[in-house]
Amino acid sequence: MEQHPPVTDDAGMRYFWLWDVFFTFVYVVVVSLVLFVAEQATAVEKAGSIALLSVIGICYATFAKRFIITERFGWQLNLFAAVLFLSVAGSAFLVPYTQYAFFGVIPLLFMSLRLVFAIALVAVSIAFTTLFATIGDPNANWANSALAIAISVIFSVMIGIWIDKVVQQSTERGELIAKLEASQAEVGRLSHEAGVAGERERLAGEIHDTLAQGFTSIITLVQAAESELGRDEAQVRRHMALALRTARENLAESRALVAALAPAELTESSVVDAIRRQAAKLAEETGVAAEVVVQGDRRPLPTGIDVVLLRTVQESLSNVRKHAHAGSVEIVLSYQDESIVVIVSDDGTGFDSAAPTSGFGLRGMRSRIEQVGGSLSVTSSPGSGTTVELEVCT
Repeated sequence: MEQHPPVTDDAGMRYFWLWDVFFTFVYVVVVSLVLFVAEQATAVEKAGSIALLSVIGICYATFAKRFIITERFGWQLNLFAAVLFLSVAGSAFLVPYTQYAFFGVIPLLFMSLRLVFAIALVAVSIAFTTLFATIGDPNANWANSALAIAISVIFSVMIGIWIDKVVQQSTERGELIAKLEASQAEVGRLSHEAGVAGERERLAGEIHDTLAQGFTSIITLVQAAESELGRDEAQVRRHMALALRTARENLAESRALVAALAPAELTESSVVDAIRRQAAKLAEETGVAAEVVVQGDRRPLPTGIDVVLLRTVQESLSNVRKHAHAGSVEIVLSYQDESIVVIVSDDGTGFDSAAPTSGFGLRGMRSRIEQVGGSLSVTSSPGSGTTVELEVCT
């Protein structure tokens, strides 16, 4: 048999005890034949024959079995095979009836040796024991004996090859199962890592779209208030009030993030109302005219899509606030038959949309939109403003 690494807890090992039962049965039957049927044998021959058969059982139980189970071919199993051959040959020489022990010995030989060596030793063993029985019989027919040897050898070889193939298939199946389990573990590990990476990206997008933008607004408002100190007290109070409101909104967003809820603005109102508040906030903080237009029949959308719409508008308005120097912004929500379209356009300075960018904003928007199966396009050129268009199938 080909050597394979041991496979633990497979069917072959779980049911190996059936071989123990079979070997024990063969031993009991052969010993009974020696004691009660072999009348021509002397007491000494019977005792010697039984002793040799017992040596096989003792060697198998004490050390050979564990090497057979794990298929650790080496000098230990070679020694066991030699003991098998000598013991069964000696026993058959003393009492020919013990040649029936081959029903239990032949499987052991095929389990203990590689296939080629096992076939050779089985053939020699069958020939020897049959000859011992024939030589002691004055009425023996040598032609019949030769035919019996040939049939026994062929049958034993076929059984041995079958055992070898079964063991090989069992071992290969065990190895395949082990590989599948390892693959499943690897898939589980990669899925976990992908989930962790996805959650990190989601949190990064949430923080960028809410807390980071809110803190930017607070800093801008505080700086504006600082510049008005001693000159326009009413304007200072207005800027500080806006900064306080933004800080409270940021606090609500942070609590929603910690609780893994939808955006705080969506917990008590619709996405359209939330977008209108974002537009009003932009106008109040920067003076940029912001208009929200709703087209089509409004209908409830899944929370995931609402979040994407709101975050896309927030990011677009944040870019207007920080980069566009625009005088007006228009936000269009178009409810179509099988999709929702959001367009945010401004009349600002624009930029080269083909140039690579290193910021998180557009990349974060695209990542969010891809998660809901939507598409995003950004159209802009220097001096011509910017248009951001999002479409999500509903």
